[in-house]
Amino acid sequence: MIVGGIELTELEQDALTEVVNIGVSRAAAALRKMVGKQVLLSVPAVEIVTRERAATLLGERESDELVAVRQSFAGAFSGRAMLIFPEDNSLDLVRAVTGDELSPEEVVEMEEEALSETGNVILNGCLATMANMLKRPLTMSIPVVFRGGGSDLFNPDPEAGEDGLVLFLYINFTVLERNLRGYIAMMMDMPSLATLKDLLGQFIAEVVGEAPQ
Repeated sequence: MIVGGIELTELEQDALTEVVNIGVSRAAAALRKMVGKQVLLSVPAVEIVTRERAATLLGERESDELVAVRQSFAGAFSGRAMLIFPEDNSLDLVRAVTGDELSPEEVVEMEEEALSETGNVILNGCLATMANMLKRPLTMSIPVVFRGGGSDLFNPDPEAGEDGLVLFLYINFTVLERNLRGYIAMMMDMPSLATLKDLLGQFIAEVVGEAPQ
């Protein structure tokens, strides 16, 4: 995989997928404690794409407005992480999180707070696990909820640099027989992705018991 000059070998791609899958599994466990019900999160694919391609991927899958929970992260590699849902899925997620105990009006009132908390649990669970596996700490900002189309979500942050790429994950959610779809996207600049590639190399070397080249 080569995107924007960043090349991942097949082994690095496999390692990245494994690290992300473990992170998402930990996030599912944390969300399960929060909702008190069985939660399954599966990640069919992990890709590194340009911002434009990430917006196109969302546009191809989702025709409606999107809701996203965004948090910045910083450490050995830094960027912005987003948990993204189609808007029509967001209230279903709130109902799952609140145990179907609220009226329709209360669900709407609680939507932003519940989405922030859910995003915080999933993004922190995923990123903290990745950081632990790669042996580099990360700090996370307070979650922010916003709405828009794919191009709005992936507009570059002037502080993040115009050459940023996106680590893009498509996720299937199952909560109490509800099928909710969503996405996790981590926007990083080229130096951060280069660092991530180096850390994946070190992770692989430790797993196979060889010193990195």
